[in-house]
Amino acid sequence: MFKPCANIKISSRTQGGIFTTPGEAYTTPVEMWLKAFDLLFEKISKNHEVPRIKAIGGAAQQALVWWKAPVPPLQALDPRLPIHVQITSQSFSLQNPPIAQDTSAHTHALALEAALGGPDLMAARVGTCAHPSLVAAQLLRVREAWPDIWARTGRVQMASSFLASLLTGQLAGMGEAEASSTGLWVHSGTQPGVQSHWDEGVMEIVGGSREEGHRIWTWLGDVDISGGRRRIGNISRYVAERYGFDPEAIITPFTSDYLSTYLSVCPSPSDAVLTFGPMDVLMAPAANYAPTRLYNLFPHPAQDASEKKRYIVTLTSRNADVPRALVRDMYTKSWSAFDRLVAIVPPGGSIGLDDKLFSFWLLQGDTYPFAHVKGIYRFETGVKVNEFRDLRANPRCLLESQIFSFRVRWSRTIPAGVFGSAAGRARNTNSTPSPITGAQPKRATGVNNSNNMGLPFDPYDYATLPARIIATGAAANFPSIANLAGDVFNAPVLMPTTQIDAAQAIPHRNTPAPGFPARAAIGGAYIARWVWGKEKGTPAGTGRGGFEEEVRRLLSKRWAATGGAPLRTSTNASASTSKAPSAAGSGASTPYGHGSRSALGSTILVEEEEEEEVEEMERTGSGYGLGFSETDVTRLRTVTSSTAGTAMSGSTLGEPPSTAFTTPDLASLTSPNAGAQPAEATTSTTPTALQPVTAMPTSDAEIQLGLAKVAEPDVDAFMSYAALVPEYCRLEGLLVKGIV
Repeated sequence: MFKPCANIKISSRTQGGIFTTPGEAYTTPVEMWLKAFDLLFEKISKNHEVPRIKAIGGAAQQALVWWKAPVPPLQALDPRLPIHVQITSQSFSLQNPPIAQDTSAHTHALALEAALGGPDLMAARVGTCAHPSLVAAQLLRVREAWPDIWARTGRVQMASSFLASLLTGQLAGMGEAEASSTGLWVHSGTQPGVQSHWDEGVMEIVGGSREEGHRIWTWLGDVDISGGRRRIGNISRYVAERYGFDPEAIITPFTSDYLSTYLSVCPSPSDAVLTFGPMDVLMAPAANYAPTRLYNLFPHPAQDASEKKRYIVTLTSRNADVPRALVRDMYTKSWSAFDRLVAIVPPGGSIGLDDKLFSFWLLQGDTYPFAHVKGIYRFETGVKVNEFRDLRANPRCLLESQIFSFRVRWSRTIPAGVFGSAAGRARNTNSTPSPITGAQPKRATGVNNSNNMGLPFDPYDYATLPARIIATGAAANFPSIANLAGDVFNAPVLMPTTQIDAAQAIPHRNTPAPGFPARAAIGGAYIARWVWGKEKGTPAGTGRGGFEEEVRRLLSKRWAATGGAPLRTSTNASASTSKAPSAAGSGASTPYGHGSRSALGSTILVEEEEEEEVEEMERTGSGYGLGFSETDVTRLRTVTSSTAGTAMSGSTLGEPPSTAFTTPDLASLTSPNAGAQPAEATTSTTPTALQPVTAMPTSDAEIQLGLAKVAEPDVDAFMSYAALVPEYCRLEGLLVKGIV
């Protein structure tokens, strides 16, 4: 498997591998990737028996590589020299291409959407509506802003295809899953006799003429529509001779990092994969091709041509890590205090039932429904305010807004029919019926009910919500966030054991700790093993179901052969320790639980300590509605070892500002009180490290796949959040319509 890692030390003068410039441009130097390629394979050749490697797969972030014409002959590279010496920055017409976080082409994406008749018509035509990192929009921006770069270009590749090309020694085309993300590709769907193809009309709009549109076609090349089931070539002579690989080793299709992460966890039809990062992404298996503006829809990147076509629904949010890091720096100065605040503040930021708080942190241009909305918006009792009366509500309200967005958008996708006849846990025939809707006749699909306050779905009905949430990314390491996601969706939250163990070393970084694999790299390795098995005719490749079924069978076979030993989670460990329950007090949790719902906060403090916490909140003027009554005290969630000794606001903790994320220029976005000092609560100067999630008791079937449960849902908490959904949707509508 191969995926360049950010922790490879290369002098590129970037911050986290990224250049940020005015105009919301996020770029990365291609030269850095080439140096990373050299360093990575040097390490692999020195530390592993590379002749035993039979197949290589991988993934890369979504970005374009602009080759200058003529493209250098990759098959003629000299094995005696590193690749970055032979392919220099001068080989590329655009040396610092934009990456997925870039939003500088947002206006071009909206202009293209308008030219195609609006978001619905664009989605029906090319499978996606406008979004800031749309490849078609980036092409359009380069043509208009830098005609000299446009004229010098000889080939354009996705970053994943670029890396595969370095390994095969020949230019590799992209797979259909990535082609569907460009805004230039027409997927045939279920139309008989129609083959997927590049859309000449859209290319003509982007290129400005028929000739330039055809030129774009030649730049992008052919697309592999086989479903990712076959090799794209053998390893190149350069790599085989320089690093000692078997010349017969095969290179399998590379794909985007998000889709590869999805493949790495082998989700079931009723699961959803929630990936936290610079962009938060919710992905789920889909049975039908029914494109709309509500979501992006990709062909499954690893399926056999003989299978019924499968798809992946993706819901994205660009306002993810950046707002979380900004709120952390503005209000807490510590990730442990951030987690603490989310845990102790009541749902909706207030104990009262009718004075809930909402916030929307839209710092960057986003996808539907926020394509035209930008700014920071806070609401108290339904009225827009510049700042909450209690600053400590900000972390929880931010996270609630981020997860509510996914929950609401998921429910809005159901009528489109993309999931087939049943969605979410309803796709499991043996799933437990919802106790909320079980006592009354089931409501007709698509029919509004007066209790729904005009919503096209029932916010209290979780039958169509995912049966499990499989979470990845640094934010999932926060106990409070894991519990919040579980409560909002009323579903258990699982995480890969590789991430759980890596989080014990570095809990707040998206880059895994040394020795631990990235999930996208594991997904690429699974594809490599699957394709190799298919081609070699091994028992694993004889067609026993699709990609997920074969990976599960392989892992089950390994489980039986090792006597039930969990998967290794790092190169430094013999096996995962994540099967064991969490230690007592391993993290904080949502404050309104009922009974033992999670091993994340199983230690209950003595009554005196709980009273001291409440007194401290009242003394510092928390201002939560009418304050805490005696009954409220007994319902407070536990304060655990992750937060013991931590101030509620965390403002005095001595950690430096976070460098895990890149924060854009917020001069025009920050609210009037954004510069206010975080609330002071104690004079403690000893920082408390964030205590990440640890595993709860998990079934053997899940442990076999390298997953462990980290949070259990609480149905009462779900109902309290469901009661907030109508107001969230009302405020969202005000923002979308530009009323506030």
